[in-house]
Amino acid sequence: MSRVGRKPILVPAGVEITVNEDNQVAVKGPKGTLTNEFSKELTIKIENNEVVVERPNDLPQTRALHGTTRALINNMVLGVSQGFRKTLNLVGVGYRAAAKGKGLELSLGYSHPVLINEVEGITFTVEKNTVIHIDGIEKQVVGQIASEIRSKRAPEPYKGKGVKYSDEVVRRKEGKKS
Repeated sequence: MSRVGRKPILVPAGVEITVNEDNQVAVKGPKGTLTNEFSKELTIKIENNEVVVERPNDLPQTRALHGTTRALINNMVLGVSQGFRKTLNLVGVGYRAAAKGKGLELSLGYSHPVLINEVEGITFTVEKNTVIHIDGIEKQVVGQIASEIRSKRAPEPYKGKGVKYSDEVVRRKEGKKS
């Protein structure tokens, strides 16, 4: 039995969950509403303020869906109740960020500024010109946007310059010896 799939999901106060007969789950909370459709092989039940995902058999495909479905529903519940945040740091002389409307304008050492357009459901906040916070209710979208911003100038191993996650450790290399 899947260890992740077996755990029930506790529904916090202020969050409402509805499940259709098509396994379409809608989660509504203080930060917004998320809906997602899951495999019809699994059964999703709401029992006394807990969501339980059950599988009918032990086929490998069903076992894989079991844990994944439970994790996705849990992320939906966490997203509408708390939200998700990724923090990026800009390291390097002249590397800075500025909020431009609902998007971002980044100076990353290129001859032109790098523009990041606004994304629905995502908010950017810039702190001290070098720290960017990306907030949203969908975990996948927050991570994808953070990854795209990081890819504009990934940290390099010699001086550590670039855009890095706040908890990322850049392995440094020794430079040339004369």
